[in-house]
Amino acid sequence: MEFITPPPLAPGDSVAVIAPSSGGAASAPQVLSLGLRRLKDEFDLHPVVDPTARQSDEFLRANPRARAAAIHSAFRDPDIQGVIATIGGDDQLRVLRHLDPAVLREHPTRFYGMSDNTNLALFLWNEGIVSFYGGQLLNQVATPGHLHNYTKRYLRRAFFDEQFGTLEPSDEWADLTVGWHRDDYAEVDPQYQDATGWIWAGSDGTVTGRVWGGCLAILEWQLMTGRYLPEPDRLDGAVLVLETAEDMPSANRVKWTLMSMGERGLLERFDAMLVGRPATENWQEERSLTERQEYRSAQRDAIRKQVARYNPDAPLVFDLDFGHTNPTAPIPIGSRVRIEPMERIEFL
Repeated sequence: MEFITPPPLAPGDSVAVIAPSSGGAASAPQVLSLGLRRLKDEFDLHPVVDPTARQSDEFLRANPRARAAAIHSAFRDPDIQGVIATIGGDDQLRVLRHLDPAVLREHPTRFYGMSDNTNLALFLWNEGIVSFYGGQLLNQVATPGHLHNYTKRYLRRAFFDEQFGTLEPSDEWADLTVGWHRDDYAEVDPQYQDATGWIWAGSDGTVTGRVWGGCLAILEWQLMTGRYLPEPDRLDGAVLVLETAEDMPSANRVKWTLMSMGERGLLERFDAMLVGRPATENWQEERSLTERQEYRSAQRDAIRKQVARYNPDAPLVFDLDFGHTNPTAPIPIGSRVRIEPMERIEFL
């Protein structure tokens, strides 16, 4: 199948803000307002807020058809050049049965979302449409404190460039530990710590392949459901991207997921793997620096061992800046990427 990257946005364009997953924005209206202001002030975009974006969790959970209708409406609207999800959640899988793939194919539009929005990203992948794993409004545009220059740089690429280009590591990072409930949310920066760059492992061969993947939990649900997976041979030569959410799954859970993919004959099909820097705490659960380091190390070891078992020729890159930490780069799901071990990662 030929893939298409929807046309880039231009300053002044309108973007739809929708809630295809949960109603987190309704419970944090001040964070929603911050994200809308930043779209205007930082990127000169005009946000058009869909009614779902202000609906409660209860309403959205009870109305998967309404969420699907919001997706259809945003993609169909000729005055909308981009579609931005407010936040993730835990049941977007229930929306997919209500989507009309023909609508998405006939009106390809740049979509920005992550976490539970992995469901929609992989649905678009099946239709040959590139989307962006990132740029989500509440936790990546409306980050606490200032909008990090690293995030701003790569958001600009995802919004306005034809190709995403070369990715570079951030020189600092933080968990998203500032609670939405805080009155000073917009003024308080996370506690950044120095980043040590990417960690390379596995094979040292250069790889070029098409990106598939997203959040570990959603990949697990997709694998269990089976209904929306591509035919296995479509993954031959692809590059698996993977990251874990703020629920901080154990190293064993990551191991078991990859083992199951290996036993299913899927893990061996990927030519490389890119792993996002894992979240190691959240605003409800703090961990010591030692605990956080041990958590990251245990997750890397679990991934290394399973890839070595099922796909020893694949290069691995750990601690990329995408997913549930700050700052982030919106990874183009469905784009082709060239990985030159120890040298560079370039999205083509």
